[in-house]
Amino acid sequence: MAQFTLPKNSKVKQGKSFPLRGASTRKKTLRVYRWDPDAGENPRLDSYEIDPDQCGQMVLDALIHIKNEIDPTLTFRRSCREGICGSCAMNIDGVNTLACTRALSDIRQDINVYPLPHTPVVKDLVPDLKHFYAQYAHIKPWMQTDAPAPAQGERRQSRAEREQLDGLYECILCACCSTSCPSYWWNSERYLGPAALLQAYRWIIDSRDENTEARLDALQDPFSMYRCHTIMNCTNTCPKGLNPAKAIARIKQRLAAKAF
Repeated sequence: MAQFTLPKNSKVKQGKSFPLRGASTRKKTLRVYRWDPDAGENPRLDSYEIDPDQCGQMVLDALIHIKNEIDPTLTFRRSCREGICGSCAMNIDGVNTLACTRALSDIRQDINVYPLPHTPVVKDLVPDLKHFYAQYAHIKPWMQTDAPAPAQGERRQSRAEREQLDGLYECILCACCSTSCPSYWWNSERYLGPAALLQAYRWIIDSRDENTEARLDALQDPFSMYRCHTIMNCTNTCPKGLNPAKAIARIKQRLAAKAF
């Protein structure tokens, strides 16, 4: 009989508990994924009881409070605290989102906090996104032109041309969409994923870019884009309200038109 075992360090164990000091009518419990590569131990879930009145109203506020007041060993990324930088992307209550924009009050039960799924973990809540950023670089996210710049120094667009970029340029590369996509989990070595493809379409549709055909040709192989099966997880989880699935569908339309 075939026997299967889980990969090393994949089984998450029960960790430490940190009870709230003092009484509170608004007590919240955060169950946080912890893993230290130098410890040589399996990951664990540590439980922290906090009082939202002492730390702020967002999950990131709670994590900062935990690190400052309860457990300084907790590791996570953060920067702007305004939903702009994407640094604090993580899986909260089963949904990929930004810790700085997810309110504690929106979650009634214990709050489970994990790193972004299906990514190598550097430590605790910090995912390794080197491969994600390499895929972003692969789509050449900059304007490509052969013609010299106009004498006035600007490559101008009409209002209608500029509006075509709405819903695309706002992407903050938080990786919430790509790491929520089952197709990306299965084929991440070759499938570019929703975030990179959203950015690819942002340049394909830009009227100022002169390399549209080459950009489309680069996506013609069976894996770069066509591993998308329109599962829609990417659109459902985007913390900025963008629609990567729609952008991918638009690229498919452009490639279909190009084929005929």
